Amino acid sequence: MTLLLMAVVSWAAWDYKTQLATVRSERDQAVFEAEGLREVARLAYERMEQAADLDSRHTKELNDARQQNTDLQRAVDQLDQRLLVKANCPATTVRTDSAGAGVADAGTAELAADARSDYFTLRDQLALSRQMILGLQERERRFCTTQPNTGATP
Repeated sequence: MTLLLMAVVSWAAWDYKTQLATVRSERDQAVFEAEGLREVARLAYERMEQAADLDSRHTKELNDARQQNTDLQRAVDQLDQRLLVKANCPATTVRTDSAGAGVADAGTAELAADARSDYFTLRDQLALSRQMILGLQERERRFCTTQPNTGATP
């Protein structure tokens, strides 16, 4: 009976050590996975902050460009500033006929009044498109060309 009792106790001790080793291994694996998840969460948070910073910077630049456009439009409407068209005009000629003697024919080219609103609309759309393109390019450079290394193994 003593021999049987010793065999049962030995088997129980061996089984306990095996189970303890298994539990410790599972615990270590769970700790490793938890650390990997924490690192992934930290990196995701950093990337979200970077994206928010990019968005706010490009939004500010867009708002500044639109404000400049609005200021320019107001100045043109109040005749404080003129919209000039960059153009080549023929040399000024002085008419010598009796209908326009001594009057120059050429003048500074400028947008017609009904074309001004289209001009400012185009400037707004250009500013918006520019900021969208710059933002997407920067997002591509920062987020799509490099992937974070989490250190976790699959």
